[in-house]
Amino acid sequence: MKMYLTTFFILLVTRLTVNSEKHSLMYIYTGFSKPVGLPGIHQFTAMGLLDGRMIDYYDSDVQRKVPKQEWMKETLHPYYWERGTWSRQRKQEWFNDSIDILKKRMNQNDTDLHVLQWMVGCEGETTGPDGIIKFVRGVYTFNYNGQDFLYFDDCNSVWVAAPDKAVQTKRKWDHDQDLKEKTKGYLEKECIAWLDKFMTHREQQLKAASPPDVYMLATNTRIESNLMLSCLATGFYPKDIILHIKRNNCILTKEEGLISSGVRPNEDDTFQRRDSVEISKSDIASFKCEVIHKASKLSVEKVWDHKVDEENIGGIIVGVIVVLIFVVVLVAVVLVVLKKKGKFGFRPSPGEESDNNSAGSV
Repeated sequence: MKMYLTTFFILLVTRLTVNSEKHSLMYIYTGFSKPVGLPGIHQFTAMGLLDGRMIDYYDSDVQRKVPKQEWMKETLHPYYWERGTWSRQRKQEWFNDSIDILKKRMNQNDTDLHVLQWMVGCEGETTGPDGIIKFVRGVYTFNYNGQDFLYFDDCNSVWVAAPDKAVQTKRKWDHDQDLKEKTKGYLEKECIAWLDKFMTHREQQLKAASPPDVYMLATNTRIESNLMLSCLATGFYPKDIILHIKRNNCILTKEEGLISSGVRPNEDDTFQRRDSVEISKSDIASFKCEVIHKASKLSVEKVWDHKVDEENIGGIIVGVIVVLIFVVVLVAVVLVVLKKKGKFGFRPSPGEESDNNSAGSV
């Protein structure tokens, strides 16, 4: 039995390199049978991810589909977000109804927490000199109470039951030819078309050089008499950058204890770099952070004021794992739910608006 849920999350945590020709567009919907009562975990959540990074978001408290990338906000018409909000509100209702149906058919009570998760999307690969996106594979899978339930085999256009208890639903859905055609058409065509569109919007924005924000901070270390002095440049594009920490106008090197994160990606497709050096609190030398970003024509020097920052510099850094942490929290909640036996007997949500739409997708 293929473990499609496991495969899906391996895809999410795999960071595609800048030069990779493979790209993915995925959507995750998670609904609970009742409020969870944990900070940041909502009864219903929906999110879109482009190459593993969140591009849009909706939850049952805010009840609006909102952009999570600046280029999404700038390039898509307000109607897209209005239509998307309407669609996800319908999805929220569908999840509530479906979980109620599942509980009744499996003789489950309202005391326990139950969770339904739906993952749908596609992976494409650029081919030819024009960079045309070619379909590679699709993901369309349901999970209930921490167990794989049902997924769509795109190659053979059939539904596959993960456990025996889903066979009845598999047979029922296989007889729905319209459902199978819509699902296959979304994965192979519509999803790929939106993947191509989103990639184009993202690349157009990134063609414009973005200057870095530069910070120079000092934080306490485990050694009471020392400080960690750090220079951070973040939010720049493209990734070529020069960064130095200077002591009395002399550039510090590895031999003098300098450590560097190297250039790393931010969540919004810009980059960051942080260099640090441990110094004595009694060191009265002049320390500077020099940053040169030729693409944006920025050249700046930040002078350390010999103050110690109470907050760690990590609070300023825009990490690349924000989306993954959120997903892992949701998965953790899913896995602690009691696994019940029973029949799987609900229908996929009907097709909705044209953007990111299949038989049940956003």
